[in-house]
Amino acid sequence: MDGSEEFQSKLSDLIGTTDEFERVTRESLPELLERATLHTKRFLKETAQWQNDVTHEKLALRWGYELVERFLICGRTEVPCRPLFLLESLIAKYYSQPQPLCYHQDLLSPLGRFLDGLASRAVVSRDALMALFYHLYGLRQGQVVRLLGFRAAESQRIYKNFERWRQTGWQRTMEEIGVCPEELSELERLKRTQPENLNLDVQRLVRILQAHYRKSEPEHYPCLTQEQWRDLFRQDYGYDYRIWHLAFCQECFHEVVQARSSALDDSSRVSPSRLSIDLQIRPLQKSHPLVAVLLGAKGGRHDGRASDRTPQPVSSTTA
Repeated sequence: MDGSEEFQSKLSDLIGTTDEFERVTRESLPELLERATLHTKRFLKETAQWQNDVTHEKLALRWGYELVERFLICGRTEVPCRPLFLLESLIAKYYSQPQPLCYHQDLLSPLGRFLDGLASRAVVSRDALMALFYHLYGLRQGQVVRLLGFRAAESQRIYKNFERWRQTGWQRTMEEIGVCPEELSELERLKRTQPENLNLDVQRLVRILQAHYRKSEPEHYPCLTQEQWRDLFRQDYGYDYRIWHLAFCQECFHEVVQARSSALDDSSRVSPSRLSIDLQIRPLQKSHPLVAVLLGAKGGRHDGRASDRTPQPVSSTTA
């Protein structure tokens, strides 16, 4: 039996436990990535979007990597399953979506690839998800904490998310999506010289990205009215909801910014009522540790009362 047959035999068997699923898939990661990459190449060729060059090879590899990550995450909830069949069905479902993301040629530009990389990483990484609030809107850790209405314990998690993203997550993501230093420098030049034009481009591309990646959002996360958002914060629930939905829905993001403008008040930046796209290329630089200490000391419910509820975890996946 050659390597391919052994791989198919091992992953075609019924897996009965999560531990077994993780062990088998961990041992087969190279083969899984190759399978997902080959499917991606086939899709690009069948839709006349493939060219035999390094850029498209990297693109296929990155999408293959993303598909494998989605498979590893959803597979834990699908046990008992046959891993190979699950991977094949996930890939088929992904590429049968109406207007798949790769139809948008603008996302092959340096700016498009940069934004696509941030969004695709945020689907599987809490660190990248929290960083979206900074990269898209310029919100710092403390402002994210106040926007989302978190208490002290969850606030410290957000600081750790930003720290891990700053140390390793951002660089790793840039390498995976193939944005080179020269392209980052050009984006930074546009940020300095043509910020309004750049942010208008970001505004347009982000809507494409958010419409696509919201298909990964749990079905029970519909858009809410401003009053419904107010009630969610008043009742102090829906931590996952607040983070995931607001990062990927501009309309609801602005509703919440309006509703929580007093919590976001900060003389160092524009009024929250006018908060809009403000692209940040590099990760947020480290803030003074005293800020985190003071924020933690003031943590609590938005109405000032203590809460004994344990925040719902978003994801244990880091950058």
